Amino acid sequence: MRAFGYTVAGSPADAVRIAASTPGSAFVAGGTDLLNLMRDGAQAHDHLIDVNHLDLGEVAVGSRRLRVGAAARMRQVAEHPGVRREFPVLSEALLASASPQVRNMASIGGNLLQRTRCGYFRDPASPCNKRSPGSGCPAVSGHNRGHAILGGSDHCLATHPSDLAVALTALDATVHLLGPGGERAVPVADFYLLPGATPDRETAMRPGELITWVDVPRTALAGQSRYLKLRDRATFEFAVVSVAAALRTRGRVVQDVRLAFGGVGTRPWRDAGVEAALRGRPLTAQAIAGAGRLLVRGAEPREGNRFKVELVQRALVSILSDLGGLR
Repeated sequence: MRAFGYTVAGSPADAVRIAASTPGSAFVAGGTDLLNLMRDGAQAHDHLIDVNHLDLGEVAVGSRRLRVGAAARMRQVAEHPGVRREFPVLSEALLASASPQVRNMASIGGNLLQRTRCGYFRDPASPCNKRSPGSGCPAVSGHNRGHAILGGSDHCLATHPSDLAVALTALDATVHLLGPGGERAVPVADFYLLPGATPDRETAMRPGELITWVDVPRTALAGQSRYLKLRDRATFEFAVVSVAAALRTRGRVVQDVRLAFGGVGTRPWRDAGVEAALRGRPLTAQAIAGAGRLLVRGAEPREGNRFKVELVQRALVSILSDLGGLR
């Protein structure tokens, strides 16, 4: 790891001001991902701005929304009684993430901005268009078991790693930002970008912007939500396939549904057509299977990850069958 400068910010505005005046800077809270990337040589910064002391740690469940400060810790949010009761998919997604030690340290803002676990990206000796634009993507023809089957391009196949981002996508959350140009809000559906020809640009954030908080609408649908994560081992492992689902039925008929998927896309994956195929119809095994086939209709698997096509459909059947009381 090369030498870097370090400043403790006193306020969000102070943090943004320092970032704007200090080239090569980055914000750091828990540092559970950023410092590993810097140590391994996959990412470099000349200056770190510590945002741990900012007044951004609140977790508040109001009558119309949940507000989560970017500096709140994963464990704090996961174990909050209001989150567990009114937004169970968020609690389950966080508790399925990382390890207890990491959840104690990692911030919500950092979780949303964590980098992909693609082995080529994490290895500075390998070409990677995300890390070094124009150098190539070995996953296209090389080892790609963990890579995306949806949303990839010839330039990048890396999956998005955050469980929380998948759950927030299902619940139509909004990410609030503060930057040199002031405050703005970005729907989480627009926050993460497809790789296209510029996989190094992962989010809609502008230079020097800081995540300040996340808002999640409080709805009856959010209270009827679950998170299913399939992985190679039971703890401290990233998703092979995951599903965040919220379902409201009347009798057996689907009144409303929200679905987002992890482990299969280059960003948290949501398909409005899949949800539309279920709304207004009786929830049956056949209907869920049909929605699953619709989900993967545009999938582009490689030799090493074709199994994800079937696995994500099975995961969808499992979580909706549980939520809908089909078993």
